[in-house]
Amino acid sequence: MKLARIGWLSLVVVSCAAKPKPPANTVDPATPVAVEPGMVPPPPDLRQPPSDAVHLNSGLVIRFLSHGTGTIHPTAKATVKVDYTGWTQDGRMFDTSQGRGATDLPLDGVIEGWTQGIQLMSVGDSARLWIPAALAYRGAPGAPGGLLVFDVTLISFEEPVPPPPTPWDVAAPPPSATRLPSGLALRVLTEGTGAVHPVATDRVKVSYSMWTSDGRLVDSSVVRGAPDVFPLNAVVPGFSEGVTQMVTGEKVRLWVPPTLGYGNGSGNLVFDVELLEINP
Repeated sequence: MKLARIGWLSLVVVSCAAKPKPPANTVDPATPVAVEPGMVPPPPDLRQPPSDAVHLNSGLVIRFLSHGTGTIHPTAKATVKVDYTGWTQDGRMFDTSQGRGATDLPLDGVIEGWTQGIQLMSVGDSARLWIPAALAYRGAPGAPGGLLVFDVTLISFEEPVPPPPTPWDVAAPPPSATRLPSGLALRVLTEGTGAVHPVATDRVKVSYSMWTSDGRLVDSSVVRGAPDVFPLNAVVPGFSEGVTQMVTGEKVRLWVPPTLGYGNGSGNLVFDVELLEINP
């Protein structure tokens, strides 16, 4: 089952002076829990958080089961790798990563109780979350309802790569830029170490970012976290022409007019390109 976030993100600051009441029980704590074959047994404090649990103002309750070696907390934009099991308040296990391995999840794409709770954890921490319906699935058809309890271990997390800064000269090439007869302009940002220029039939590995002339970031392999590899004759003419002027290790800024880009409707485009490899 895929966890689905409902509602806006809201990181609640825990106040030691104000501890709201635990989530109301809908099941008598004294009622025995029936464990079906193949289920992970529910925790003994499933229906009533113990006294050492921390109550957040949002209604979320968290209790740390063990602490890891991490010291940094993920943000709401992080992608987390977790092991987890979830139960309804009557002890029915409705989801678990056991048997299929740890799961990668975007913290801004899960239920709000997870988004809040995992931001309080560090790598290696294991915690139990008591999540009220208002921070879970809110009565969504087919989703488990009422108070939910999760045991979660945070294995690792990755924060998104921040976007590159907008070039100061994005609006137009400065006087120091080289203008080619085609209409392309380029400026070397970092000198390379190679001696060979690629040709249009070569495959190249590049790291790049692309902006419109008003400074809007359109695409970036930097943000995606990995360079791209493609044949130079499969990209827009201005990009191809610009890269053929480069050597390995060089980084340049290209100003590409619409005639060398995506047509008159696209306007001028600006690329920062670093040439990493040439493969004939």
